[in-house]
Amino acid sequence: MSSLVIGGIVFACVFAGAVLGLVVRSMLPDHHRSAESKDAIKLVMGLLATMAALVLGLLIGSAKGSYDTQSNEVTQLAANVVLDRALAHYGPEAKDSRDLLRRSVARVVDQMWPKSGSEAAELNPAATGAEGLYDKIQALSPQSEVQRSLRAEALRIATDVGRTRSLLFAQAGRSIPLPFLLILVFWVAVIFVSFGLFAPFNTTVVTALFVGALSVSGAIFLILELDQPFQGFIQISSASLRLTLANLGQ
Repeated sequence: MSSLVIGGIVFACVFAGAVLGLVVRSMLPDHHRSAESKDAIKLVMGLLATMAALVLGLLIGSAKGSYDTQSNEVTQLAANVVLDRALAHYGPEAKDSRDLLRRSVARVVDQMWPKSGSEAAELNPAATGAEGLYDKIQALSPQSEVQRSLRAEALRIATDVGRTRSLLFAQAGRSIPLPFLLILVFWVAVIFVSFGLFAPFNTTVVTALFVGALSVSGAIFLILELDQPFQGFIQISSASLRLTLANLGQ
């Protein structure tokens, strides 16, 4: 389910809570709307609002941390393609390895950022065909100390590239626990019920409740978008890898 759909569901739940409060308000006897009743409900809602704010902050921190981690890994992946320069210095014997590296990087870019927006990003390291790169570098036969050093460096970088790709694949799932999200939406819906419970029914109040529900659902939408950085509206930029790809083989 896309982040936009989930955000729409959250908005519907929260705004429905506000409307429910407005409807229930008209049916409550006067003594249920006394100052003492309002004070008691305000205390309970204050507690809920505090817990909701803490959970919302935790979810935002978790989603932003996940986004930043994967963004740094993409940058590291682009930096590790310096492997091409090590192979270039090795000599013409490494031409096949360099060609395979370029094809692998091009495949990574196409799979992580598909041209068709309807396609999901493919982060599986096995899907790029890059596993043969290590074997091809391993098969090189260095004839000098310099070549032996360059081959060892190329093998180390190739291992780092594979490790980074595996990390991206392992982090592909959502990091936001579903129970956290459900509890947060429930708390916010209850809070909006209390808003409608003691607010007069007029255009200004309904508009304010609408904007509030839209803002909360927008926050949830942003959290879910940050949690899936290779699809949706907020994606990790492919510029670093594309720039690296353009310079490969030169």
